[in-house]
Amino acid sequence: MPYRKAAHVHPEEPCARSSPSLGCSGQNVSPELSWKNAPKGTKSYVLTVYDPDAPTGSGWWHWVVYDIPATTKELPEGAGSGKAALPEGAKQGRTDFGAPGFGGPCPPPGKPHRYVFTLYALKTDKLDVPADASPALIGFMTRTNALANAKLTATYGRKK
Repeated sequence: MPYRKAAHVHPEEPCARSSPSLGCSGQNVSPELSWKNAPKGTKSYVLTVYDPDAPTGSGWWHWVVYDIPATTKELPEGAGSGKAALPEGAKQGRTDFGAPGFGGPCPPPGKPHRYVFTLYALKTDKLDVPADASPALIGFMTRTNALANAKLTATYGRKK
């Protein structure tokens, strides 16, 4: 299951996925994602989207989905935006936007930011976290139970 890929959204292209806040005009449409070849013993998945380049000193969590059933092989476009359903039992954690759900990219004008999509295969079917758990707590519990992970890094930027 481990792999690395990269994608780039050209800074001049309109981005429907971008956040309609912080100076962007997108619609927060989460992308379609699919995977295969989970490691033996996978009981659930966690998906995180993180911007390590955000000027906060600690990055920015854009999306956290946990308790994704092991039988799941994809999330449809809009699953984190309320435009499509998440798999039954899956939960969205609070992000740095202050609420659950996908928050699209909207970096400050200038250098493009990296958006790291990480899918974790877990050895447990559910994470023991409260409904309002921080991304840090979900990340801790995820890494404690991880069998493997796969990453996709996309970049997005805006002109000055």
